[in-house]
Amino acid sequence: MTRPLAPALAATDPPPVMEARRWLDGATFPPERPLLNVSQAAPVDPPPEPLRAAMAEAILTDASAHLYGPVLGLPDLRAEVASQWSAAYGGDLHAENVAITSGCNQAFCAALATLAAAGDEVILPTPWYFNHKMWCDMAGVRAVPLPCGANMVPDATSAAALISDRTRAIVLVTPNNPTGAEYPADTLNAFRDLARAHGLALIVDETYRDFDSRSGAPHDLFRDPDWDDTLIQLYSFSKAYRLTGHRVGAMVASRARLGEVEKFLDTVAICPPQLGQRAALWGMRNLTQWLAGERAEILDRRAAIEENFPRLSGWTLKGCGAYFAYAEHPFDDRSDALAKRLVRDVGILALPGTMFRPADDPAGAREMRIAFANIDRAGISTLMDRLQSVTG
Repeated sequence: MTRPLAPALAATDPPPVMEARRWLDGATFPPERPLLNVSQAAPVDPPPEPLRAAMAEAILTDASAHLYGPVLGLPDLRAEVASQWSAAYGGDLHAENVAITSGCNQAFCAALATLAAAGDEVILPTPWYFNHKMWCDMAGVRAVPLPCGANMVPDATSAAALISDRTRAIVLVTPNNPTGAEYPADTLNAFRDLARAHGLALIVDETYRDFDSRSGAPHDLFRDPDWDDTLIQLYSFSKAYRLTGHRVGAMVASRARLGEVEKFLDTVAICPPQLGQRAALWGMRNLTQWLAGERAEILDRRAAIEENFPRLSGWTLKGCGAYFAYAEHPFDDRSDALAKRLVRDVGILALPGTMFRPADDPAGAREMRIAFANIDRAGISTLMDRLQSVTG
């Protein structure tokens, strides 16, 4: 007898990246035209060798690396995040404001668990990060779409019109996934003021902060002495130090909220992965210059996208930054059909805009996301050559 599924889970869309990988089943790619995978926003190279050596040493010599640890993370890592964030943002953060999580997605789930119950609402700008939408759906929380403007930056005034008595939070991602847009500091301040005025939380996911093109702090939210009455910041170590498989993220919030977060994390994972935490701490203390080089390379790849994109007749580059280019295509195909055709005809795996918007939003049918972090300038040129060859 087949048991029924929980309705909220059954109604949640399948993981987009896994769905896209299934498009490769049975596909073959000749040696002269290997697959260009621009579908996933994650580095495919392993951590740099010195970091791997430090991890190996921890495995061999640090017995506590194999045991349960504090639910909210290693004290030294929490303190390092607080110290570096205080210096970077000009605020006054403490270790007690930091929780370490099993990846940034878990940080989002934990934050939402402290804010919203089934039937509540959360405002998400569109195009949205699909895992945020998926968790809302699983939790029975309504994701209220906030369409971005032509510059792919959301507007606080437009968001104000969407607030209801069920709204619990506004979620922003900057630099943005999927569009790459870097939100101006004034935009973040406006959303902070809006959230505070209505007693809402402002969740700011800065997974890609290390690849922001701007120098200095991208915002001054932490300079506000009362920042923790409204702001919850999320972060991922995965992109900075290539630790995707080790699942290490962070949440910065009030001490009171982290007391509630501890309940969620203890129930779900007990503690974040010990080896990944030690790797993140070593990286923060020793890889500043290496990370600067990684940032410079990503910014150069962004420049290559912007320089080459005019070659694509009829295409429009709507956003570009961090790991992403977000574009409007000129074809009659819906983007979900076009994405499959790109695999078959030109050996490109990319995600369609339909994965980043509500099902009834027609804009998704015309959009594609290109995650360019794993292709260099030569690969970007090849990508453009192949896209140039696609016809309607």
